[in-house]
Amino acid sequence: IYQTEVMERPESERKILKPQLDLMASRLWYIITWPSAVLTLIFGTLVLTHRMEFLQLPFMHAKLAFVVLLYGYHGWCHKLFKELQAGRTRWTSIQLRIWNEASTLLLFAIVFLIVLKSTLSMVWGLAGLITLGVTLMLGIRLYKKFRKNA
Repeated sequence: IYQTEVMERPESERKILKPQLDLMASRLWYIITWPSAVLTLIFGTLVLTHRMEFLQLPFMHAKLAFVVLLYGYHGWCHKLFKELQAGRTRWTSIQLRIWNEASTLLLFAIVFLIVLKSTLSMVWGLAGLITLGVTLMLGIRLYKKFRKNA
């Protein structure tokens, strides 16, 4: 988001800020994000191999579908990261803020499917997920208004 916003700054500011933001993004991506994704895949697979009976439960199918979506999201974010590192921006900062919240919704769904585990609870969980999504979008809109007024 900040890499995109810096591209709208004057050249003098961009020359200073972009290299620093690129470095920070690179460290975040390669030191925190990728290792976390790999470790999560390894440990998640290990847990499932010790508890194979989970694979027969409907909530686990839904959870794993959300996990697959999260890894797809991660792959798409890698593509966006590479574009931003090359100085190309296709999305606005607001679009990226909205895209950023997709992971929040996926993680919320993944955790709550494990916690709730029943069909009735899944209905309430879905209602909570929708409520969270609406709340996040309202927060983004309020932030956009705040930024315009500042």
